[in-house]
Amino acid sequence: MLAWYDAHARILPWRAPPGEAAPDPYRVWLSEIMLQQTTVATVRPKFEMFTARWPDFAALAAADEAEVMTAWAGLGYYARARNLIACAKVVTASHGGRFPDTEAELRALPGIGDYTAAAIASIAFGERAVVVDANVERVVARLFAIDRPLPAARPAIRAAADPIVPDVRSGDFAQAMMDLGSGICTPRAPKCLACPLNRDCDGFASGAPEAYPVKAAKPAKPQRYGTIFWAERGGQVMLVRRPPQGLLGGMRALPTGPWTDVAPGLADPPMEADWRLLEGTASHVFTHFRLELALAVGAVDRHSNAGEWWPIADLESAGLPTVFAKAGAAIRGLGSGE
Repeated sequence: MLAWYDAHARILPWRAPPGEAAPDPYRVWLSEIMLQQTTVATVRPKFEMFTARWPDFAALAAADEAEVMTAWAGLGYYARARNLIACAKVVTASHGGRFPDTEAELRALPGIGDYTAAAIASIAFGERAVVVDANVERVVARLFAIDRPLPAARPAIRAAADPIVPDVRSGDFAQAMMDLGSGICTPRAPKCLACPLNRDCDGFASGAPEAYPVKAAKPAKPQRYGTIFWAERGGQVMLVRRPPQGLLGGMRALPTGPWTDVAPGLADPPMEADWRLLEGTASHVFTHFRLELALAVGAVDRHSNAGEWWPIADLESAGLPTVFAKAGAAIRGLGSGE
């Protein structure tokens, strides 16, 4: 694996080249938090922007939360952004701006669980650690043909991974396994003939490596409904801040009525206006439910303090979460009544 990584490692802005000392632990930590449930292609520009604006723990600890949340837009799982600030504050105040270098100490920090602690300890500090993300999970499940369905198989996958982690270059090994899962041992149509582990892989030997890891049937996600309100005035649209707690907490957003089990129509608009519903809708899938949004538009002539007015032509700079960006694009595409 290490020889393969030396030849094929991805070049990423948070990584050191194979065999070289780890980069700044701050950059390793930030990348690992950003990469949770998010692709490298999405993270790369966000990472570069974040590190240019907040280059270290002290800068991030002093950042305005609303600005960080806006910059985070598009990465999803917004509680991670709040935990970034909380973690940076703890590191700055309690650790003198230096990241702890053991798994146990790292797990005590806000927003850092078992996987992230292992990844940081291994990649940033060279500590031997068993690092199992979704890509590594797939590689190991195939390598040992672990046929117990997920998520119940995870302890067995971790136990199988432990003996193959080397004592030296543990961080490079972890990143090699990640790269193998990302580019070779893919969920569908794995490139087994190009895999350096194929001679030792029980999944490959079985003739059906894509059958691993075995996944339990997922229950259908509940369907919920809501209405987005597009209040327009003089080339501007009204935006609001969502409550600090809860889903998408603290984010700038388009006003929305309640999200319920039945379509709420024009219930709870942000202000009085001659609202009308457009024919189309916008849809978004969250972790625990699906959301379908009716689209209501209304022209507003008088001043309102219900939110902030934002130039429609510059709406992309508002940092709207994906669900509201989708709704705004749908409304503009359908015609907002300008």
